[in-house]
Amino acid sequence: MRPFPLLKSALLSAAVLALVLPASPVLAREAKAPAAAPAAKAKETGMVAAAHPLAVEAGVSVLRRGGSAVDAAVAVQAALGLVEPQSSGIGGGAFITYYDAKTRKVTAYNGRETAPAGASPDMFLGPDGKPLSFVAAVTSGRSTGVPGAVAMLHMAQKAHGRLAWKDLFTEAEALADQGFAVTPRLAALAASRAPQARQPDAVAYFTKPDGQLIQAGDILRNPAYAATLRKIAAEGPAALLEGEIAEAIVRRTTEGPLPGTLTLADLKAYKPKVSEAVCRPYRVYVVCVPPAPSGGPAVLMGLGILANTDIAAHGPDTVQGWYLFSQASRLMYADRDRYFGDPDFVDVPVKGLLDPAYLKARAALIPPQVAGAPPPPGKPKGAGARAPDATQEPGGTTHFVIVDGDGNVVSMTTTVESLFGSGRMVHGFFLNNQLTDFSFSPTEKDGVAAANAVAPGKRPRSSMAPAVVLDRKGRFYAAVGSPGGNSILAYNLKALVGVLDWKLSMQEAVALPNLISRGAPYLSEPAKFAPGVVEGLAARGVVLVGSGGAEGSGLHGVMVTPQGLSGGADPRREGVARKP
Repeated sequence: MRPFPLLKSALLSAAVLALVLPASPVLAREAKAPAAAPAAKAKETGMVAAAHPLAVEAGVSVLRRGGSAVDAAVAVQAALGLVEPQSSGIGGGAFITYYDAKTRKVTAYNGRETAPAGASPDMFLGPDGKPLSFVAAVTSGRSTGVPGAVAMLHMAQKAHGRLAWKDLFTEAEALADQGFAVTPRLAALAASRAPQARQPDAVAYFTKPDGQLIQAGDILRNPAYAATLRKIAAEGPAALLEGEIAEAIVRRTTEGPLPGTLTLADLKAYKPKVSEAVCRPYRVYVVCVPPAPSGGPAVLMGLGILANTDIAAHGPDTVQGWYLFSQASRLMYADRDRYFGDPDFVDVPVKGLLDPAYLKARAALIPPQVAGAPPPPGKPKGAGARAPDATQEPGGTTHFVIVDGDGNVVSMTTTVESLFGSGRMVHGFFLNNQLTDFSFSPTEKDGVAAANAVAPGKRPRSSMAPAVVLDRKGRFYAAVGSPGGNSILAYNLKALVGVLDWKLSMQEAVALPNLISRGAPYLSEPAKFAPGVVEGLAARGVVLVGSGGAEGSGLHGVMVTPQGLSGGADPRREGVARKP
């Protein structure tokens, strides 16, 4: 593939894309999609795809009232924090990839949590100098970073909202006050052996007056959360980062066991970030994601490697299609795990990792048959010496996509890190355990630092990678993303391959079997593959095991079709995709 320029600006004009995309011989040989996204037959009213029907309804209600995609995102997040507290909430962080239909500009918002000023590289090491167990670390006061989701949404809504901020919490407030029916997934996780679910705050919240844990169908009320939302509606992020609620966060995180160092000054100093998205051509499309420390550039690496293969000629029912996917994933993870961190603190060699020549060389490493150890990380231009990473990064995340009637798009992945965050609550919501997304071991034996080592004010590396796909004229074509811990990269890559290479609908793409090739194991869902695929992969050294990896995917997406917008909701979760 001929080298393409780094798209420093995400303003993808027709002229720029005309220069970038037709130059690719892979495009000319393999592209089967139309050159542009097909226009809808009638004016669209928008769409919301999210992991819970009540959250979708909250977003749809805002769109019906004339709200923008970002307005609806505020409502969806507020509702998800109540009805899906195992995955995200106002006590967590998030990334947004935002598409402005008028300017065709793609912007990235970073609401990732930050480590407190008192954080240290060895904060997750025990007295013996060895990393703490994950259970000890995740439920400790040290695990909580400064929450950023609300501040990020406030920044984005100020730039792209139509309705008043104070009017975006109505639906979630009513649900919290009046109660909502507990879903089977929430009931199962509340009763699970997850360490956070066994913490006193979580047990108290999920226990009914008769002493029994909540069951599916029970009505769960949270008046404390409703009061918190009313305060945020009136005061904005300051309601969370200053005053009474901030004091409660500090008090709860500085309690034992293993108290943290979070202070009121840390909370007040938090600032979300806005930047241009990182965009790269793929086939006849351009895929845009947030920059590091998100996992977005890693997904672009996976696509860039696959661009040098003929995976588009092999559909989802073939051994070769999944074999290529599995080996490209291995190469993607090897580089991501070694080089990614917070670019404000470490040099992340994104240019080198996304250089077409480097990606072509990485693709050339895909063997005809798997043999031996997984591939080591490569040596892209600009890469320094980095220690092998010891980040565990479990799943506790959700993703949603919103398109408004004017065609503006929010693709947002949001999290409290692990299930129910740290298991500690204040004012009706769970606190995140985001700092356990740092590498527990800050250095290797030779003293070389890990890119994702803890540091004061640093944002931990993330796999979250909300994607927006444009056609060659810079028009919206699709948006997708997933939860799932470090498996997010594989889940998102799978869905993008399904839509862009295998020409599936969004619903078909998100429902494809999952296959996570990170290191030695091939975590997957063997029962979901077409007949003969599992056996054919095994004959080539790819032995599928497990039931999906991490917490399983929760892919949600929207794409443009000749009939209009079409959505997809991962059947592994409880979500839906709906128009106003």
